[in-house]
Amino acid sequence: MIDIKHLSKYFNNQKVLDDISLHVNAGEIFAIVGHSGAGKSTLLRCINGLESYSEGNLSVLDKEVKTLSASELNSLRSHIGMIFQNFSLLNQKNVYDNIALPMSVWGYDKDAIQKRVDELLSLIGLEHKKFAYPKELSGGQKQRVAIARALTLNPKILLSDEATSALDPNTTKSILELLQEINAKLGVTIIIVTHEMDVVKKVASRALLLEDGKVIGLGRIEELFLKPDEKMMKFLGEDEELPSEGANIRLFFPSNVSYQPIVTQMARELDLNFNIVWGKLEKLNNHVVGSLVINVDEQTANVVTHYLQTKTEVIWEIL
Repeated sequence: MIDIKHLSKYFNNQKVLDDISLHVNAGEIFAIVGHSGAGKSTLLRCINGLESYSEGNLSVLDKEVKTLSASELNSLRSHIGMIFQNFSLLNQKNVYDNIALPMSVWGYDKDAIQKRVDELLSLIGLEHKKFAYPKELSGGQKQRVAIARALTLNPKILLSDEATSALDPNTTKSILELLQEINAKLGVTIIIVTHEMDVVKKVASRALLLEDGKVIGLGRIEELFLKPDEKMMKFLGEDEELPSEGANIRLFFPSNVSYQPIVTQMARELDLNFNIVWGKLEKLNNHVVGSLVINVDEQTANVVTHYLQTKTEVIWEIL
């Protein structure tokens, strides 16, 4: 679907994307994550041909983007929908005409346009706003219209550039649920650019983490969040306050054991006491995973880790 190999990009003499390689599978929801200035929007604009790239290869729908002529690039973009943080609706046009705009530009007849717009209004749940103007809509409704417009030409890929950043938490949740519904019903591949980790956890199956144009993480959401490395911990801004005495052991609970009373059972079987330093459960996409830090005496640390190793499916490390 989308294949990127050793892609780099310069603005003047500054390298803003540095040796990026990734593959996005057809039908998945993939996240590109990073703080402001990380290069995530630039990478997204390379995917739809709005930005050139200096080195490497970028193939979209089996077409190398940098080799396409202007007409070929326009044809490729007809298969790529785009939604933005600021909605980008035309204020002088009503909801119907905003959604119909791409088909009008491409010369579709009125019957085909009406049929498609009505389908999309039903999908986004705004049939009653068909003839309303953007100024009469809430932020969430505007984003739904923008999503419908991006779907008008039946794209195979939907690109979302910080599409929920301007929305409140409840509206963000409803927009993400709509994107999940679109992905499931229409099979559209969705790439979400965001700096919001909650967005990634809610909908993405895999993610690319960017920092200063460089890849610092790439993989399945469960893998990235279940056992984060040092770069990931720094990226998430998670600082741990740990006891200075004894042994601190971090436990990671995969989704298949996240609700099981493993720690309580271990304490009973080993007849030991320990301190729970901190712990949490998180929902990643449709999976619940857990993490916990316990503190034990130095003398019993080996006993605990042996038990975890031989009798549980918990992942662990001594801090």
